[in-house]
Amino acid sequence: MQLGLALPTFGPDARPEGLLRVCLTAEEMGYDSLWTGDRVLAPLVPGAPYPSGDGVMPRAYENHMDPLVALTFVASHTTRVRLGTSTLNGLWQPPIMLARSLTTLDVLSRGRLVVGLGLGWMPDEYAAVAVPWKGRGARLDETLDVLEEYWAEDVLAHEGPLFTIPETVVGLKPAQRPGPPVLLAAFTPGGLRRIGRRCAGWLPVAMPLPSLMGMWDTIVREAVEAQRDPSTLRMALRVNPQLTESKTDPGQMPRAGTLTQYIDYARAAAEAGVHELFVDFGQTTATLAERVDLAARFLEGVRAG
Repeated sequence: MQLGLALPTFGPDARPEGLLRVCLTAEEMGYDSLWTGDRVLAPLVPGAPYPSGDGVMPRAYENHMDPLVALTFVASHTTRVRLGTSTLNGLWQPPIMLARSLTTLDVLSRGRLVVGLGLGWMPDEYAAVAVPWKGRGARLDETLDVLEEYWAEDVLAHEGPLFTIPETVVGLKPAQRPGPPVLLAAFTPGGLRRIGRRCAGWLPVAMPLPSLMGMWDTIVREAVEAQRDPSTLRMALRVNPQLTESKTDPGQMPRAGTLTQYIDYARAAAEAGVHELFVDFGQTTATLAERVDLAARFLEGVRAG
């Protein structure tokens, strides 16, 4: 199982020094990937509860960087680690603009981009970018259509229900062919079906492993029904530790526990068949130095097993 680390693109460490410290140290330690998230708003009174924990959005999200700009910065200071979005809200800009940005980043990183897309959870953000909240699934499908066409065709023309692109030459192509892998963060039956039938993989968040692997089985079945090879699909599991000083009841994991409990969870995930696991220590109270120390101890603990 490969291991990744979230970059400090949220909170007080979201600054050049924070990004440099984490990306350089992570690559030196031997992490396989680095990840960013996506926010455009931190409303005083959100229109929907945060979809985990007590429903309150983490205060760290009040200070947020652009995920693709941050990854471009990190790409210029690293050479090996893959660079992923978990998740990029893929509907907040026209798909032709998204395709250009993603292709540029894949070229500049020399083929290290992993495109993790999601639909978000907060209607307020959709209102702020003038994109309808309703019809997100159909909008995502057409966005995926445009990405595939942009990466595959030398001359692109698209006429769809939502977007029209006149015939145009597309000279810039991603370093990864036919394009960077697109993983989707989804948990509904429709979302799992979409992953199995047209995406490169899944971006789940940590949950009890029987539930996780049950949903993965659904994705695999959908791939088989669509006559796709399920062995080509990948799962990259996000873990947001809420670290405690003392061991928690097993029923609380992976919501909260000690670092040792999260190491054990990661080892069990590897045994269950998870392809990649990345951890975000920005979800727990820690200084930048403590965050780097936790990353080192986590990596050593998981790989020791």
